[in-house]
Amino acid sequence: MTTSLISCTSSDKSSSKQYPEKFANTELEYKSGFGDLMKIAKAYFTTERLNPTPTFELPVHAITTDQLRDEQQDVLYRLGHSTIAMKLDQQLILTDPVFSDRASPVQWAGPKRFHQPPISLDDLPHIDVVLISHDHYDHLDKTSIKTLADKVDLFLVPLKVGQLLKAWGVEQQKIIELNWWESHIHNDVQYVLTPTQHFSGRGLTDRDGTLWGSWVINGQQHKVFFSGDSGYFAGFKEIGEKYGPFDLTMIETGAYNTLWSDIHMFPEQSVQAHIDLKGKVMMPIHNSTFDLAMHDWNEPMQQALEISQQKGVSMVSPEIGQRVELSEPLPIKPWWNL
Repeated sequence: MTTSLISCTSSDKSSSKQYPEKFANTELEYKSGFGDLMKIAKAYFTTERLNPTPTFELPVHAITTDQLRDEQQDVLYRLGHSTIAMKLDQQLILTDPVFSDRASPVQWAGPKRFHQPPISLDDLPHIDVVLISHDHYDHLDKTSIKTLADKVDLFLVPLKVGQLLKAWGVEQQKIIELNWWESHIHNDVQYVLTPTQHFSGRGLTDRDGTLWGSWVINGQQHKVFFSGDSGYFAGFKEIGEKYGPFDLTMIETGAYNTLWSDIHMFPEQSVQAHIDLKGKVMMPIHNSTFDLAMHDWNEPMQQALEISQQKGVSMVSPEIGQRVELSEPLPIKPWWNL
């Protein structure tokens, strides 16, 4: 099914633009009803797992304000789940910032963090760009956005996600919404919103009312890819052909299940997506912070490592908060099996 989207440029901020009421994927229409929810609920209650959450304290490297502000190299730090802090061309970029204790509309229930962030929201220095992939609670955190609003130059988001940010106190001039394949250049770094196979919605009545996507981040020295959430689809090859090769791909590898296999990848699909994208080094993300599926918490990383080795793919697996220099990735250390 072809996505019905308007044609616009990142510089066109006219309020007269007409967005579609609902967005859709390019290859399939993802639907889930009450029956699907019942199947998922039953699976959560009946599936037996050895390690749904860590049985030991996860290694977390504390990050300081000065460390991020003064960094001179192209580097990245995994802060947890899909939240990444990276420095490219001396620009500090933050992806899908989620710093709350729970990935949930409320903080008294829902998936709870396995570890604390390696740096607090208050200690983050000035941020040049925040990238948002879509509006789900484990990627778009209201509390984090409200706290970051005054210390961020620019929020780049998919179509209609900006309405949420504006309602949470982000100034309109700091928000740029993009359609798939649109790009924006900020301080000589190019950002392109690229397709994914997923869906959106934060409640019962707003399904697919905002767009979802992935990000190509093209600096002067390095080019990286941030997947957001996606099922495996032909779009990865198209992105690779248009924008690859990538020095590093940050690929969703976690929260998968056969019950929702259209919209989240299994580890072997994540590795194949990296290959399709023409990536040089793969970093699995979307794991090791929240319990969002029925697999053991450490299964995604272990399977990704084994499959990447079988496929001849270079993988990096930093501990939370550990510094990764893009020109010299870290050797593999299976910290999830301590």
